[in-house]
Amino acid sequence: MPSPSSDRIGGLKLGCQAWSFNNKTALEAIELTAKSGGKWIEFFPGQKLASDSTESVGPGLSSDGIRRLQTECARLNVKPVAFGVTGFGSNAAENRKTFEFAKTLGLYAIVTEPSPDAMDSLEALVKEFDIRIAIHNHPRQANNPKYRFWDPAYIIELCGKRDPRLGSCADVGHWVRSGVDPVKALKMLKGRIHGCHFKELNKMGDGAGDVPSGTGNALAIGVLEELHRQKHEGAVSIEYETDYGSNTAAIGQCIGFVRGWAQAKKIS
Repeated sequence: MPSPSSDRIGGLKLGCQAWSFNNKTALEAIELTAKSGGKWIEFFPGQKLASDSTESVGPGLSSDGIRRLQTECARLNVKPVAFGVTGFGSNAAENRKTFEFAKTLGLYAIVTEPSPDAMDSLEALVKEFDIRIAIHNHPRQANNPKYRFWDPAYIIELCGKRDPRLGSCADVGHWVRSGVDPVKALKMLKGRIHGCHFKELNKMGDGAGDVPSGTGNALAIGVLEELHRQKHEGAVSIEYETDYGSNTAAIGQCIGFVRGWAQAKKIS
């Protein structure tokens, strides 16, 4: 793993996906990430910047808006790490705008569910910007067989012969909802995991709900162990998709769970 650092928890870039606070502004999401004990933040497109602003987070954000994000992150010791889930198509010029935005914020990865015809453009852009593409998975859609991102084999199909900076944002909770064993999926995607949406659910399968880590289906330890084994360098973003507006304590419990795991394993 990387050398011990005050910005890591268990050697991981642990923090929050701002979607956990989607009824708040981006500046509030940074504050709530810090309050919950997270050290990194993954912004999502379209979140309102601040209560006194009409701007939203994304490639169109003004230089003043970017400065406000950076200032608040620095004040609270929360580091921007990723942006998504966003879309990409075949228009290389439009795709470039998202990479330029990510570069300005110093991001490690862009999280996306891209159109297949975007892959040539994205491969060129990851080589140019050295910013990773992390393909996200929502749950399997029984009524939409064309939706394939839930299947780790499809991510390998999309990325397997391309630059290794093209890979997966492993949403382990959505894998569980899709009937996919998250540890097996992580092993399949070794070398291609550039982000993780970290969840624990109250049961296996469709309709499962988020619960604090350590209180649900007991898969969190296996996920952490596998990320540690792979020396994961991407974000581990807690995405707690329930109780919006009052979930900070539950997210803090998730972060405390990872701290406890790291202490038991003597991982800095």
